Amino acid sequence: MDTKILLAVKTRCFPLQARLAVPHFARSPITKCRRRYATQDTLGSSPISSRKQVTVTNDDGRIGWKELSVKEKAARTTQQTFNLSIILTGLVMTGGCAYFLYKEVFSTDSKTVHFNRAVDRIRSDHRVKEALGSGHKIRAFGEPTWNRWARARPIASNTYKDSTNTEHFMMHFNVEGSSRRGVVNLHTVKRPGRADWEYKYLVLDVKGQPRIYLENSDAVPEKKRSSFNFLGMQWRK
Repeated sequence: MDTKILLAVKTRCFPLQARLAVPHFARSPITKCRRRYATQDTLGSSPISSRKQVTVTNDDGRIGWKELSVKEKAARTTQQTFNLSIILTGLVMTGGCAYFLYKEVFSTDSKTVHFNRAVDRIRSDHRVKEALGSGHKIRAFGEPTWNRWARARPIASNTYKDSTNTEHFMMHFNVEGSSRRGVVNLHTVKRPGRADWEYKYLVLDVKGQPRIYLENSDAVPEKKRSSFNFLGMQWRK
């Protein structure tokens, strides 16, 4: 036993000489021991420490919910809540744009529809062509502004309801032909329980020319007037 202890001490202090001096059969297991260091494998490792931590900015959804820590779950919840809010905001804005587009362009109550119908009536009337000149296509536009583009000029209009709940729409705009300019004024009404607008008047004023009435509901008694509906508007014959 003392010999083994002595050999172990010699091996510890003089490893090379001890190995050469000591026979194979007399070597102790102590001489074969190796120095070991504590590593991550020996201490044990968790799944979270072996991968990149999930944050709000780098979460791509590849790691399952059960594999996330409490902090990582909070980060994923925050990210998904933010993404959902962006989607909902986009849907609300899209719906608002669609509603605005319908009310301003496609609805029968829109200013654009009233303007286009009145312009069609103006361009198709032979009296207007004689007053403005038929050499070129008659052009219609809104109020004069610093903007040189005619389509960008605003059109003056007003909508209100009277005491009988009748809706009134009034508008005026400018027209120009090959020889003269004029101003168009229109007034339409929509009575309670009706879906169509009815012209009260549609007139053209050209400087130096008599007023041209394209529509005038006050000029003819109600019982003698005949009309027909087209594109949401009641037209008088």
